[in-house]
Amino acid sequence: MLLGDRAFCSFMHVALLMAGGIHAILRAHQKLIVNFTPGRPHVGHGGGKRGVKKGQPHSRWIKKLSDQDQLVEWFKGRDVPAWMSAEVWATLPASFVVRELRYRVARPGFRVREVTLVTTLLDAEAYTKTDLAEAYGLRWTIETCFAHLKTSMKMDVLRCQTVRGVMKELTMFLLVYNMVRMVMLEAAQRQKVTVDRISFVDALRWLANARPGDNLPDLVVNPSRPGRYEPRARKRRPKEYDLLNKPRAVLREALLQQSLAA
Repeated sequence: MLLGDRAFCSFMHVALLMAGGIHAILRAHQKLIVNFTPGRPHVGHGGGKRGVKKGQPHSRWIKKLSDQDQLVEWFKGRDVPAWMSAEVWATLPASFVVRELRYRVARPGFRVREVTLVTTLLDAEAYTKTDLAEAYGLRWTIETCFAHLKTSMKMDVLRCQTVRGVMKELTMFLLVYNMVRMVMLEAAQRQKVTVDRISFVDALRWLANARPGDNLPDLVVNPSRPGRYEPRARKRRPKEYDLLNKPRAVLREALLQQSLAA
């Protein structure tokens, strides 16, 4: 199952996922025209522009599942995208059926938003709108994972000077990250909590100091705080130094000239 944002919501991405046996729940792309009117007109197969009215969707309406929940048929376009080879493009199907749905999100302190999803999970009884909305809400946990990589593991600044060195550095970061996640998973199963409740920093510290044969202790369990939001602000201000935007030798020479002039 892939939870993805708007960048993945295209015919090509969904077709490749389906070919690999992977289901998807994706946020509808901002340019995707979604119309829940039963039997509405649509742009014909191939994406031709002749006789097309502005605002018509490119999908063929098939079936209404519930309010703002429908099955539609997506068609393959005429142009091969620049990032895909013609050989792979030729293997994609001419069309496939997906499910489009829309729901409203209301959170304290935020304006009410409408979210439109596209998914390959077509069974409305097995996968209700509420289920899909909750599942897509989990996508935002990836932001916490990015913070673990960039902040907790200090990956926000890469220090190697060559492409090969940077790739090695990234590989080691990902290797350690996956090891930490495995420790968190084991601790979550033993401590009877979900893995997102286990402290990433505590697992990282234990892994950094553990010796072969050490037993995994109980790790810190973070409190459950659904809907939590915090300001994006630093607690401490950075020191007011100039940026190092010139070679050190040049700046050292400038300092030397200043001291001589004084």
